[in-house]
Amino acid sequence: MKKNIGFYPGDILIPKENLRPRFSVVACDQFTAQPDYWQETAALAEGHPSAYHMIFPEALLEELDFGQKVASIQETTRWYLEGGIFDRCPDSFIYLERTLRSGQVRKGLLGVLDLECYDYKPNSRSLTRATEGTVLDRIPPRVKIREGAFLEMPHIMLLVDDPDCTVVEPFAERKAEMPCCYDFDLMMGGGHLAGWQADGSRYREGVSAALAKLADSAAFNKRVGTSRKSPILFAVGDGNHSAAAAKACWEAIKPALSPEEIACHPARWMLVEVCNLHDESLAFEPVHRALFGIDHKLFLKELTAWAAIAPKAPKADAKKKVSKKQSFTLLMDGKAKKIIIHSPSHSLTVGSVQVFLDSFLEKYGGSIDYIHGSDVLEKLCSEGAAGILLPAMEKSELFRTVAVEGALPRKTFSMGEAWDKRYYLECREIR
Repeated sequence: MKKNIGFYPGDILIPKENLRPRFSVVACDQFTAQPDYWQETAALAEGHPSAYHMIFPEALLEELDFGQKVASIQETTRWYLEGGIFDRCPDSFIYLERTLRSGQVRKGLLGVLDLECYDYKPNSRSLTRATEGTVLDRIPPRVKIREGAFLEMPHIMLLVDDPDCTVVEPFAERKAEMPCCYDFDLMMGGGHLAGWQADGSRYREGVSAALAKLADSAAFNKRVGTSRKSPILFAVGDGNHSAAAAKACWEAIKPALSPEEIACHPARWMLVEVCNLHDESLAFEPVHRALFGIDHKLFLKELTAWAAIAPKAPKADAKKKVSKKQSFTLLMDGKAKKIIIHSPSHSLTVGSVQVFLDSFLEKYGGSIDYIHGSDVLEKLCSEGAAGILLPAMEKSELFRTVAVEGALPRKTFSMGEAWDKRYYLECREIR
């Protein structure tokens, strides 16, 4: 019996050509500290079929009535499905190219992921795993939206560790053979997006074979420098909580289904884009921290005391080496101060810092936001916030770190700047 790799072609819906420029909007978890961005997006989408009407921007969570907005989203998915605004690509992959602000082109392959091959829980051994710790409180709102929706339109991006470029890149050489299904400029400075329909009957076996080689246990451990670790085929790079919500919905539906229904129910799959970790355009950017409503003097005192704690001397028979020092920059009260962590608790700086921040906020109060872009953080700090400016994680560390330590701390990295994130466009029926 062939192993279930988990990634396949699906029935994909794409808005008709004249609708695409206003339909496609950036992922809902971007620009969380910039409500003006979403107000401008709303103005562009007003009166037009748009993904904006199918999402709940996180920047507006405190401004809008949650129940009313969720009901509106669910009803909109029904209107759009019944309203003839989509072209259908049956049993297909979509090969896509996203031109970023830098001019670089990020390649991706859109298909459906079998949720039976994905588990976001700690210590997961599934082929598809979360890259960051899942905050359980963030799942129910997403579940509430998805469970009553007729369509899914996720911004989930999966990373595959494919140094020989065997999965996504071959489609670039074949795109002349495939019909172009969209080609347009994205709104709000998001660059350009083009996609080609790849017939599943023609490409399914080749994609599965390439993925099967990457999922081989011995090949995986050799590739990432580990031994006897369960292989990771796909790491969720963006959309961890949206993926977790899709999994939760499926697990809630499954007990009432027969084996035959389980095998083909549309909620068993979620729409995802697969990208190669080794794509040159794919950069890991740090996600900085902004703190609000805290006593700055107290924060500086507690932070510097924590960072200065010296590591314990290892026992004579200890094999584990003392962790190397880590550093980051504190932005506060118009000053920038380098902080050195002498005894880090995590292999990544962001992990060590997050442990301290969680402890401080629990003890003294305040709130935290996760910020994409040093310029945005600096602006917030000029307005009174305290900022933690973090170094970027090397993307070569990702698969090994997740295999060895499990999911990373939340908001460890961002795949590019906010404007380069995945834009919603393609949809899929889930009921």
